[in-house]
Amino acid sequence: MRNLSLKQLQAVAAVSRLGTMTRAAQELNVTSAALYARIRQLEEEAGLLLFDRTPTGLKPTDAGREMLWAIDSINTVLETCAEKIEILKGGGGGRVAMGVVSTAKYFTPQIIAAFCAQNPAVEINLAVGNRGDTVEALRNYAIDFAIMGRPPRDFAIEAETFGAHPLVLVAQPGHTLAGRSGLTRADLSEQSFLVREEGSGTRTVFEEFMSGVMIKRARLGIDAASNETIKQAVMAGLGIALISGHTVAAEVASGRLILLDVHGLPIRRDWYVVRRADKVLGPAAACRDFVVKEGARWLPTLDTSAGRAPSEFER
Repeated sequence: MRNLSLKQLQAVAAVSRLGTMTRAAQELNVTSAALYARIRQLEEEAGLLLFDRTPTGLKPTDAGREMLWAIDSINTVLETCAEKIEILKGGGGGRVAMGVVSTAKYFTPQIIAAFCAQNPAVEINLAVGNRGDTVEALRNYAIDFAIMGRPPRDFAIEAETFGAHPLVLVAQPGHTLAGRSGLTRADLSEQSFLVREEGSGTRTVFEEFMSGVMIKRARLGIDAASNETIKQAVMAGLGIALISGHTVAAEVASGRLILLDVHGLPIRRDWYVVRRADKVLGPAAACRDFVVKEGARWLPTLDTSAGRAPSEFER
């Protein structure tokens, strides 16, 4: 495979993305026969098939996925090169790919606005997802850095905190537990909980906090991929929820939600700015540094003083 070219790799990427030789050939502005010959030559050199034929189109084999990894790596290097050249030119511009967990979307736009006011030539591309999505984006070099509450541990990263992240238990103002103090986890065992989906950081904290307390699966209510769905369901009286204090600050301030006084709450976590240790940051370096130094200024305020003394779950 010493004669492997960028053009051949781009052909594999196009076929993989579009699923057919015809559509890939149209995108690459070559004939289907020429593209087929290009793919066949690669397969002969590799001694392996690059695609499987399926009812939904051509799908890459393990060998094909290795080719895709190669083109992704090359594209990352080329983008980094372009960004470095832009910096050397002194233009102060460039693009920043930032990923944030969905809970952080309540304050991230304010941070971005403040950064862009100081750096008007920088373009920010923002990707919002749950923790699993954001970790995968970091792993695959799809983003420069991420804002999240719990950094990954299965690949090399660099992480810095920039502010406290409390998790609280919220309920409808008319809930039967409203106004009671010193509640324990056992007092919550008969309640219907509304929880985030598998893969979210909040779901993990919920399972840690309620560990050892018998809760029937049926009492967990719904699994929601949205903090907004959780909040609306709690306000409708469908249950209670352990949720980021930064997502409910406005509702608590307006009296649409209340914080339950439970021993061990609020759970103290931190917000982190995370990047791959081997990721070379161009313009993103300035944005990342801005979040680390200034990000806490835009975190929502929430009075959690009603909570009891922190437990072993707080950090």
